[in-house]
Amino acid sequence: MHNYQDILVDEPQSGVLTIRLNRPESYNALRTQLLKELAGVLDQAADDSNIKAVIITGSDTVFAAGADIKEMASLDAVGVMNDPRPAYWRRIALFPKPIVAAVNGFALGGGCELMMHCDIVIAGDNALFGQPEINLGIIPGAGGTQRLIRTIGKSMAMQMVLSGEFITAHQALSFGLVSEVTIPELSLQRATELARKIATKPPIAVRLAKEALLKAYETTLDSGLNLERKSFTLLAATQDRNEGISAFMEKRQPNFTGK
Repeated sequence: MHNYQDILVDEPQSGVLTIRLNRPESYNALRTQLLKELAGVLDQAADDSNIKAVIITGSDTVFAAGADIKEMASLDAVGVMNDPRPAYWRRIALFPKPIVAAVNGFALGGGCELMMHCDIVIAGDNALFGQPEINLGIIPGAGGTQRLIRTIGKSMAMQMVLSGEFITAHQALSFGLVSEVTIPELSLQRATELARKIATKPPIAVRLAKEALLKAYETTLDSGLNLERKSFTLLAATQDRNEGISAFMEKRQPNFTGK
């Protein structure tokens, strides 16, 4: 098993890979090494047909409290331009399989942005979300301004980014930033249940569904509907589609094979 500096990677179980952010001394601050390791693990998971879904989590008290400020302080404008981190963020964003986040405690700055890179978010009721970069004389740099406004709307996104104020888990639920709120002790358990359920679904359909849903963020309704129809048509050629329909008609559990 690979030894990582900044993350812990569990052995896959029931088609689910669990990745834990593991820099407790810095509240899981997202330094370059952590993002490099995370992107690398996701690249491997993308190519592993036995992995159907991924969970990203932190500890019971912190998801990730932001970027590594000490590391950031060492970069001038040229250093920021040559920063490898945007490439790592891009690889995380392009991961084709579902990612479920289990978030407890602080999810701030880069931590909030990492959470928004995930597809489904289960939050402990102790979670706090924020983009406080404005307090450092900067703005979110890993998609925070773009993903936040597309998710929670203009007024609340402006409030969070311009004031640096945090929102609670229940506020995040009401704004659509997370999908469920649990007690902190159960957030990972619920995320695991959900990821394992997704792992039982037909992999090609899951992949195309994720792609179509994400496309809705960045395209017109007409273009999104066009992609949806093409994906729907493509699935008619899969064995899993025939198996799913047959199982339904025969009143039995389907056996999906990813073909």
